[in-house]
Amino acid sequence: MAALFTCVVCALVGAAVASLLACIPGLHIYNVLALTALAFQAWSGGGWLAGEAFTALTVAMTVGYAMLNTVPSVFLAAPDESALFTVLPGQKYLMAGRGREAVLITAAGGAVGLFAICLVLAPLGPRLLPVIWTVLRPHAHWVLWCVIAFMLMSEWPRRVAIGVPGWRRFLAAWRNLGVGLLTFLLSGLLGFLLLYRSPIPPEFAFQNLLPAFAGLFTLPWLLLNLAARATPLPQRADRGVPLDVPTLLHGGLAGVLGGGFAAFIPVITGGVGGFLAGHATAIRNDRMFLVSQGAAKVVYYVAGLLLFFVPGLHTARGGAAAMLMTFGVPQDRAAWFLALAAAALAGAVACALVSPLTSLTIAAVARFGCRRLSWASLALILAVVLTATGGRGLAVAVVAAGIGLLPVLFGSRRMNCLGVILLPMACNLSGFGPAVARALGLL
Repeated sequence: MAALFTCVVCALVGAAVASLLACIPGLHIYNVLALTALAFQAWSGGGWLAGEAFTALTVAMTVGYAMLNTVPSVFLAAPDESALFTVLPGQKYLMAGRGREAVLITAAGGAVGLFAICLVLAPLGPRLLPVIWTVLRPHAHWVLWCVIAFMLMSEWPRRVAIGVPGWRRFLAAWRNLGVGLLTFLLSGLLGFLLLYRSPIPPEFAFQNLLPAFAGLFTLPWLLLNLAARATPLPQRADRGVPLDVPTLLHGGLAGVLGGGFAAFIPVITGGVGGFLAGHATAIRNDRMFLVSQGAAKVVYYVAGLLLFFVPGLHTARGGAAAMLMTFGVPQDRAAWFLALAAAALAGAVACALVSPLTSLTIAAVARFGCRRLSWASLALILAVVLTATGGRGLAVAVVAAGIGLLPVLFGSRRMNCLGVILLPMACNLSGFGPAVARALGLL
């Protein structure tokens, strides 16, 4: 009984704390969980009780973060890799004084994702997923290459000079397309460097990708916030979101499919999964798009973590599952039911906190201004990178920020920055990653 009470408390506290931390731009939940794992190990020596409590805490914090990390994406344009697609529609809503509406619409999609996890993954996962993964595993490499090809080929000219003939029009059309390809290539080369000859000291190796992701996805928009003078309109205080059922179901289904695909296939992130599902299901407007992205990132984070507990599968997807492995691999269905219960309880807490934390963020932006908060966020992110990876990690973050600024300044997709993990992992899964690294002089 005491163990059950401990798990419930950990789930409630984890969901509340993670929901609050998710509103801080650039602070990823995996970094917080790494410190928490060390604390739990020191507290109990890795015992069984600590393993159960840490399971509940980890699942709950993942749910809270996945539900609320839209807040900095909308109000400070500082997304992580799973929420980067909410920036442009979110900024459109923000500049019209409807930032709260954008957050609540995305949270509604997240709630759809949680329902899908509880109603679909819970009963069917143990029966179907081990068989599907056994069949799919030998084909993961070409699936990943197909995703990369679609990402790059689906870029479309955004700046075509009407009435300008010849090469000038061709170059204008290829400006953002070329920058997108260059961004993917440069970020992929950075990924190879971090994978095969990382400058990060060995004692910080567990945070190897932290400076790269901070530089690629967070620092560019914070720097843009500091350089820009645009001021959003005062945000409307209405709390209701008029979402019709077809929009919610259509967007939610697309997000669940995309997030599930991203959670199951190695290396694919929630944003990419939602992007693919949006094309496959014909997402037509901003509301439906935000719903789909909310569902995709929740399913990506939460279902990806729960795969670790599926009986007969126990596949580690993401940093949270890797940290749970320090307590051992689950051996029975009890851990599966514990993880599901923690996810459901944390989902209820996170949904209840969306509106008040959004109001708190709006009040903070109104009082301190976007630029001051961006300065504070920039200082926090640099401090986290320096503490977690040292001076060399800070240098990696600066280089990554230079790459991440390319799509921001030239109008290409920020999704191309995901080449940092997609390109090296696709090469490794195909068997020629070491040959590429050798050609680059990294071996």
